[in-house]
Amino acid sequence: MAHAIATNESATVNVGQRVELDQTKTVLLVGVGGQGTILAGNVLAMTASAAGLDVKVSEIHGMSQRGGSVSTIIRMGEKVDTMVCDPGCADVVVAFEAIEALRAQQFLKDGGKLFVNDETIIPVPVNIGTARMPENVGGKLDAVGAVKIDAGRIAREAGSPRSTNVVLVGALSTALPFTVEEWEDAIRRRVPPKTIEANLVAFARGREAAGA
Repeated sequence: MAHAIATNESATVNVGQRVELDQTKTVLLVGVGGQGTILAGNVLAMTASAAGLDVKVSEIHGMSQRGGSVSTIIRMGEKVDTMVCDPGCADVVVAFEAIEALRAQQFLKDGGKLFVNDETIIPVPVNIGTARMPENVGGKLDAVGAVKIDAGRIAREAGSPRSTNVVLVGALSTALPFTVEEWEDAIRRRVPPKTIEANLVAFARGREAAGA
C-alpha cells in the first residue's frame, strides 16, 4: 500500500526554499530481509519531504523474515499521482545485494544510476534447491554500468557494522538534488541517538565511494 510520508519535525531548509523538479523522480531500493532497506527509504522520504516535495512510499515485503526479497519504491515531485514503477521508469536503483541488482536493473531508465552493494547473498530458492545461482553476476552488473560499493567494509571501518544501509544512502545522495545537510538532518532524526555519529561517518564515506 502506498502512503505519504509526513513528519512533525522542523524543516531542514531555509524559509522560502524548496527543491523543484521538472518531473516526478522514482527511486527503487531492493534487497533482502534484514538489510535495512526500509530505514534507507524512510531517510530518503524524510529528506525529500523536508525539501518541500510531495513524497509517497510503497513497500513490498516478500519472505522478508526468511531472507526473501524486499523492495521499496519512493516517488517524489511537485505532485505524485501514482506509485507505479514499470520497467524502465526508475531514475535510481539502489541494490543492497548483487543478485537483487540483476533482478531490478530492468526497472532502471536509460541514463539512470544503479548503485550496488558488492555483496552476494544466496537466495532462498537456491538454498532449498529449486534454483541455481546466476553466473558472472559482477560482469553483468559492470555491463549495465553499475556503481559497485563495498558497503559492508565501509560500514565496519566507520565503526558501525550495521550501517551498510546508511553507506548506500550516502551513495544515493549523490544522484539527487538535496543538500548534504538535509540528508544528515534526516539521519539524525531517524537512527538511534547513540549511533548518530557513526551513521554520519558511514553516510559521508558512502558519498566518497560513489565519487562525490
